[in-house]
Amino acid sequence: MKIVIIGNGMVGYKFCEKLLSKEASSSFQITVFGEEIRPAYDRVHLSEFFSGKSAEDLAMAPANWYSDNNIILHLGDPIAQINTTTKTVDSHKGLTVSYDILVMATGSAAFVPPIPGTEKDGVFIYRTIEDLELMTAYAKKAKKGAVIGGGLLGLEAAKAMIDLGVSDTSVIEFAPRLMPRQIDDAGSNVLKAKLESIGLKILTNKNTAEILGSSCISGMQFSDDSKIEVDMLVISAGIKPRDELAKLAGLETGQRGGIVVNDQLQTSDPSIYAIGECALHRGMIYGLVAPGYEMAEVVAATITGTPKTFTGFDMSTKLKLIGVDVASFGDAFLSGNGVQSIAINDTHKGIYKRINISADGKTLLGGILVGEAEQYNMLLQTFKNKVILPPNPEDVILGARGGETDTGAGVTALPDDALICSCEAVTKGMICNSVSEVGCETVDAIKKCTKAGTGCGGCVPMLKDLMQHTMKAQGKLIRNVLCEHFNYSRQELFDLVKIHDLKTYDAVLDKLGNGHGCEVCKPAVSSIVASLWNEMILKKGNATAQDSNDRFLANIQKGGTYSVVPRIPGGEITPDKLIVIGEVAKKYNLYTKITGGQRIDMFGAHLSDLPKIWEALIAAGFESGHAYGKSLRTVKSCVGSTWCRFGLHDSVSFAIKVEERYRGLRSPHKLKSAVSGCIRECAEAQSKDFGIIATEKGWNLYVCGNGGSKPQHALLLASDVDEETCIKLIDRFLMFYVKTADPLTRTATWLNKMEGGIDYLKSVVLNDALGMNALWEDEMNHHVATYECEWKVAVETPEIRKRFNHFVNAPEEKDPTVHFEEMREQKRAKEWK
Repeated sequence: MKIVIIGNGMVGYKFCEKLLSKEASSSFQITVFGEEIRPAYDRVHLSEFFSGKSAEDLAMAPANWYSDNNIILHLGDPIAQINTTTKTVDSHKGLTVSYDILVMATGSAAFVPPIPGTEKDGVFIYRTIEDLELMTAYAKKAKKGAVIGGGLLGLEAAKAMIDLGVSDTSVIEFAPRLMPRQIDDAGSNVLKAKLESIGLKILTNKNTAEILGSSCISGMQFSDDSKIEVDMLVISAGIKPRDELAKLAGLETGQRGGIVVNDQLQTSDPSIYAIGECALHRGMIYGLVAPGYEMAEVVAATITGTPKTFTGFDMSTKLKLIGVDVASFGDAFLSGNGVQSIAINDTHKGIYKRINISADGKTLLGGILVGEAEQYNMLLQTFKNKVILPPNPEDVILGARGGETDTGAGVTALPDDALICSCEAVTKGMICNSVSEVGCETVDAIKKCTKAGTGCGGCVPMLKDLMQHTMKAQGKLIRNVLCEHFNYSRQELFDLVKIHDLKTYDAVLDKLGNGHGCEVCKPAVSSIVASLWNEMILKKGNATAQDSNDRFLANIQKGGTYSVVPRIPGGEITPDKLIVIGEVAKKYNLYTKITGGQRIDMFGAHLSDLPKIWEALIAAGFESGHAYGKSLRTVKSCVGSTWCRFGLHDSVSFAIKVEERYRGLRSPHKLKSAVSGCIRECAEAQSKDFGIIATEKGWNLYVCGNGGSKPQHALLLASDVDEETCIKLIDRFLMFYVKTADPLTRTATWLNKMEGGIDYLKSVVLNDALGMNALWEDEMNHHVATYECEWKVAVETPEIRKRFNHFVNAPEEKDPTVHFEEMREQKRAKEWK
């Protein structure tokens, strides 16, 4: 049987993959025609091209995959004509190929509104890698950008503009709100506020009348007579199905586009199928990849003798748009009789959640999540499988309360036919079977076996829950081991390394592990060794086991240079030290910026210049700020009672004392702290791993807070304590965390996972429930007594210092591939090409 596939996009590739998985595939002769010059690539993650991913990284499979599977692939050769009488296709390059079955996977094209001026230079569409390459080249001379379209594709394009450095960008949407098909007005307002907070301008209810400029775009005119200046525009206002070939061949198409198909996805010619965004099924064009994958499975099964039908697809989706979670499921806009809605609108945190439930409160009908979408997977499964809601339905969006914890049992209660991975149509039963019958006992093994989690990745947390549940049901012990080279958890390894007095990664691997190690265990074990013995991390052969930043005691930055951040305890610095930083930055031509942690960061240092920069800073009284390490970063402070009329105590002096005590303490993740001189909280102590706030009677100590992408307020550990007691409590808290947290786990997550939560933590730290407090205090005192500046050791130790040369045989030569360009009287790294 000769099968010809028109289109080599994601769905066309997936059809080939599905077809090859069928037993009858060996009897097929498969030919694929692709319009683009490269094999199928991942359009879902297209924006990652601007984050450094190459076309090869985005490829669904290399070109040799097709030949290895006896698939004839013609790239850069679109089909020009289909002859349904002779059952042949003619390509643009003059090839004529016959078919028994023709599968049209022509996808869609960008919809370009009929606006005068779209042909001007500086106007782009956002669809292919070639489009992205053109945008990258043009963006270097652009200052003001705009995107037409405030839907999913438009916001993806806006992210691309930000990634390209065009930060002054406007998003223009014809509708009165962003993402009008997915979220309601309240959700859109939260999303709009989030996007505006990062500098985007959001213009809704705007109809573009004309693109201004002569040969190049210079601005945009709207139908309300307003104008904006623009020198780069991306049009991302939706899609239109590629059905032109079908029309030429006389196949039935929809009034508004799309190739009409039945439930078997056959067109009006039964030998021709259509799948993906070009197919019009029951009046619906599906603009997501998951329905296209399901269509590919239906056609592959049907033509290999096991007919399936496509009866529609749930368009529920979860996205991360410019760092903001957005999700919708079921009927998100349902209202009226028989429907109740429960909504949470937290404008302070930028979180909006809405669920629609039946009048009796038992059935979930749909919902919207903006700003936080952790519950999406379970909400979707609850909706799809008609799981009865709890007595208080709001619990499904508020999460565990009153000290309760979410055990993950929800997913295990789902029926076996519950669809866990929509992208690859993998059910709960298939996942559990891969664990119990095939022996898949890691998430990666489940991915390889079932393909679940290999699409958008949204179902991966559920895979882990199901894997652990199935293993427990088999009576197997579930252990949180570090990796395949160590059959121990981090907590177990910490104790074993101490008991056996092991001081290098190689010694730990020889004694307690197997194999050669990996990128997971090397930095984790190196961190344990550093936490226990407080020795210089690059000594004793430990250098190669460190994270890349730790290896050079500096953060590697874009362009291949490094940044230097000296410690400035409490944010207090003398004029003389400020002058030294300025002199060093001038001498080595470094870009300088004040950080959020009250320090000064110097960017653009060559590797061979690092020791010289450190020497100059050390001579002026500076030391390493450990910005590169999983250790204490900063202790912010307000000016406190020394200058502020509201200050209750000297917060700066206390902050300096705290920072100089815990500097260099290696931990599972970075640590941040702050000291505020009064309840006005100018140092933002309640957003830190441990924060201190002055009171009339002493100090309040807060723990386990963090900012970042998932901010969490710190919780009160102790109130009205004196400085000495406060320090003791921090000693105990930090040592408990260092000894028991998993790798790369912040204190907030550590506490969230801790059985008993803050109450248990208080019993350990305040009441010595484990009988360990005296030991932890002694161990912290040992850390303080043995501290040494890593920069100072590096510049004074010849064996370590010689590591900081780009060329071993020419120590003075700098990396010739590093290039800079001017920016606001300073410099920046040139973009990689």
